[in-house]
Amino acid sequence: MSSVQRLVDLARASYQLGFKALAVSKVYGGAAQSGVPEAFKLALKYGASLLVLPDLPDVVESLSPDRILIVTPREPEVLLDPSSPPQLDGRVLVVFNGGETGFSPSEEKLGSRAYIAGVEGRLGAVAEAGIILYTLSLGASRH
Repeated sequence: MSSVQRLVDLARASYQLGFKALAVSKVYGGAAQSGVPEAFKLALKYGASLLVLPDLPDVVESLSPDRILIVTPREPEVLLDPSSPPQLDGRVLVVFNGGETGFSPSEEKLGSRAYIAGVEGRLGAVAEAGIILYTLSLGASRH
């Protein structure tokens, strides 16, 4: 991810929706120089954490999630619908692609492909994060 604004917007959406941890990887350029400090300031404001690692396998190894959702419109195995939010147990890692290219086949194999029910094609990381994190927060509040 190289976009400062995309990184800050993803952090803001995550923290404002009640998620207390954000891990980012493959951050370079302006996002690494300016976006990471801005995202860290947001983490402090919301009493949350920000983890910056080189790549997705490092994130998975560091967080040891119970379940991983790889957000991609390509042949999703899990459809997330805000009108019927899932109740996911355990530690769930939701992986958004903040870059312009899709996930590699090896990255997709790290979890289940998931996308927004009724949406075809990529909306972009910030829009996808807003809808999916909101949907998951609704499911979590029903526990």
